[in-house]
Amino acid sequence: MRAIAASLTLTIAASVAWSQQPAPPTKTYSSAADVVALIAKAKAEHKDGQPIVAESILRLAPYGANLEYRSSVGPAAVHEKEAELFYVIDGSATLMTGGKLVNEKRTNAENLNGTAIEGGKSQAVAKGDFVIVPENTPHWFSAINGTIVLMSLHVPRSGAPNP
Repeated sequence: MRAIAASLTLTIAASVAWSQQPAPPTKTYSSAADVVALIAKAKAEHKDGQPIVAESILRLAPYGANLEYRSSVGPAAVHEKEAELFYVIDGSATLMTGGKLVNEKRTNAENLNGTAIEGGKSQAVAKGDFVIVPENTPHWFSAINGTIVLMSLHVPRSGAPNP
């Protein structure tokens, strides 16, 4: 009986603690000046050998727009349950999509990473370009021309696409 009471007490305490975890802050507006400041912050935080620095631009769960400052090639990725929209703020790169991840590893319940992509399609991207990568599609910035600054928006998807 004591074990049941202790177990119930721990379960209730854990539930209370879990429910008190703060939700990610909501931010529904960022000015051009805010984005410029985030770019400067990402550039200042960048360390040698670090392929990407990410900063939050907007957040309204389950959506989040992030600034990505990329100075070198990083891992390839597959997001199994969300599409990803990229807007190139500055710079240029080569984006490879499709194909198969090389050295695939699961990073969490819904994402995979790899060291590269085999058999994908390459597309040059530059300032002002938009790209959407459907869920379950390998994608990888296989070449970075100096640096590239992106807005990345993950869009949760469920069910079949609408025509």
